[in-house]
Amino acid sequence: MGFYFVENNIWCGSQNITEIPSRRIDILCNRWTTFVTLKWSLGAVLQTKNKCTNEVGDILEPLRVLMKDSSILEGTTSSTAAIQAYIVLMNDAHQSEYIADHDKRLQYISKFTGSAGEAVVTATEAILWTDSRYHLQAEQQLDPNCWTLMKTGQSNVLNMTEWMLNNLPSNSTVGVDPFLMKASAFRQIAKELNAKGHELISISRNLIDEIWMSRPPPTRNNIIPLDIEFTGKVAGLKVSEMMDQIKKEDDAESIVVTTLDDIAWLLNLRGSDIKYNPVFFSYLILSPRSYVLFIEKDKLSNETVKQLIKEDLNITVKDYGRILEGVMELVNTTTGKIITPESVSQAISEIIPENRLICKNVVAETKSVKNSVEAVNLEKAHIRDGLALIQYLHWLNITIDIDNVTEISGAKKLEQFREQQEHFRGLSFETISAVGEHAAMAHYTPSVETDKQITRNEIYLVDSGGQYWDGTTDVTRTVHFGVPKDEEKASYTRVLKGFIALATSVFPQSTPLSYLDHVARRPLWQAGLDYGHGTGHGVGAYLFVHEYPPLISSKATTKALENMFTSNEPAYYKDGQYGIRIEDVIQVIKSDIENAFSGMGGLTFKSITYAPLQSKLIDTNLLTKEEANYVNAHNKRVMNTIGPILLKHRFMDTYQWLMSETRQICSWA
Repeated sequence: MGFYFVENNIWCGSQNITEIPSRRIDILCNRWTTFVTLKWSLGAVLQTKNKCTNEVGDILEPLRVLMKDSSILEGTTSSTAAIQAYIVLMNDAHQSEYIADHDKRLQYISKFTGSAGEAVVTATEAILWTDSRYHLQAEQQLDPNCWTLMKTGQSNVLNMTEWMLNNLPSNSTVGVDPFLMKASAFRQIAKELNAKGHELISISRNLIDEIWMSRPPPTRNNIIPLDIEFTGKVAGLKVSEMMDQIKKEDDAESIVVTTLDDIAWLLNLRGSDIKYNPVFFSYLILSPRSYVLFIEKDKLSNETVKQLIKEDLNITVKDYGRILEGVMELVNTTTGKIITPESVSQAISEIIPENRLICKNVVAETKSVKNSVEAVNLEKAHIRDGLALIQYLHWLNITIDIDNVTEISGAKKLEQFREQQEHFRGLSFETISAVGEHAAMAHYTPSVETDKQITRNEIYLVDSGGQYWDGTTDVTRTVHFGVPKDEEKASYTRVLKGFIALATSVFPQSTPLSYLDHVARRPLWQAGLDYGHGTGHGVGAYLFVHEYPPLISSKATTKALENMFTSNEPAYYKDGQYGIRIEDVIQVIKSDIENAFSGMGGLTFKSITYAPLQSKLIDTNLLTKEEANYVNAHNKRVMNTIGPILLKHRFMDTYQWLMSETRQICSWA
């Protein structure tokens, strides 16, 4: 959006000010007055970053004008007249990994569509940080005339706080929407800035929202109950057990639940407020006095209310926007400590006295260990999901010779196969359908501009998943429909060796999952190869496809517990050429080694993914006998499970193809 002054009228893009609602007119007029008072001519401002004169520049400049307006500091403790920097995050108020269109503020101002990123905008600079999954994507999407990309994880790259310390003028004030920043991050950044004479302040008005005229409205979709055949436990019992758990936490008596999947799991409810994620915008306060759900009331159908009553849960409903009032009331009417998730926002955290606040993922830790019903259901969902993927890969093997199948049309066809499965509710994330060099981008999403044909000449990587009443799935297979190059086979096999090493690991009870990350990397490291993301993430029971706290990475602190479910996905990416990733969902189970670890017992993994490992891409000379046996056992399990289903439905051609894909390999190592 650009401001233009034409014959005493202010124009906003192609929209005359007379067409803008009165509330926005006040905002625009105030901003224009500030604009003129500060003598910031449009031409001068656009020189701040290499003559950034395109659409992105038209968005950044009104933000910079607004940053100069002293009224945004009303109600804060700051004594300054303006802010010198504004932090923009890829978050919503619940710190969700994936967010609704309504909350994609960073995407709006930068045009970067990745799911992870943070930015700082100053009067002359716009800097965006993102991790290795999105480095290539960000390079393609960010306008270098307007934005500077900081590749998190690379050597000598300053983090956001370091950059501000090195580049902001003395005694600068930095603003942020406190709902969008974790309290822990706010405290750390504020501490580092304060030490150098700067100040980080909460600004209740979100500056992006004030300039985003075409902002999508908030989602207001209905909530649906999840039956006990899928949950395994009624909501009343879950909440009662949670209250008992809270009492064990250092004089705590209440909890403010801000994470959306935790609320959905506790209440046995599901929604659709965020694409691919069956959750609904809400907060939940549990205290000895009452259980209060903060939500837009029109989302609650009669069916949902009846379900809560049926599951023995007496809950009070209040408007979603009253959450800060609710937290303040909790603070004033109770004396015990209050638990919040570790991801709690600064807006909520700053209301609770520090000596009464406990940040701990109590609900998430409980949710991550699936009950027996959830565990059985998750495997059932993966069997049906495996059937859909196998049908798709067989279809591809036939169709690419007779039709122009592209990354996008292929992904749509895979979704159609999933739609045919029982209990299907939608995709669990946007399918990563990537050919050749596109597969080298870990989280590539095909677009009309980049859509590429799937052929027999290049590697094809497909990372996809579904949402089902009984579980969430996530699976990646890398395949080649022609003759792979020796280098591609060697790379694939080293990824496979890491995949097998993790899948067959045996370890003591309560081993930190970080210990297992290097197990999957070792075969790659031995060849001087690596990948820039974690090795595994938790998976929900018809919830988030990335469920925390389970995480297999060098930074993970979670301990492995029986009936946790996580992904196993080592990888290798060669920029501009190809990418390889293999991913199963694995369940933590007891090992069958007698008297393991001095009688304390051990744990291992069981794969619940039913998709073959392509033998064509395996260099058997690099496999040990044990590794070859694992591949054979895995493919046999797939054939023995999916084969009868194919025969039952008379999918004879797919059955024959699967027999070929699961034939035994041998190793000469």
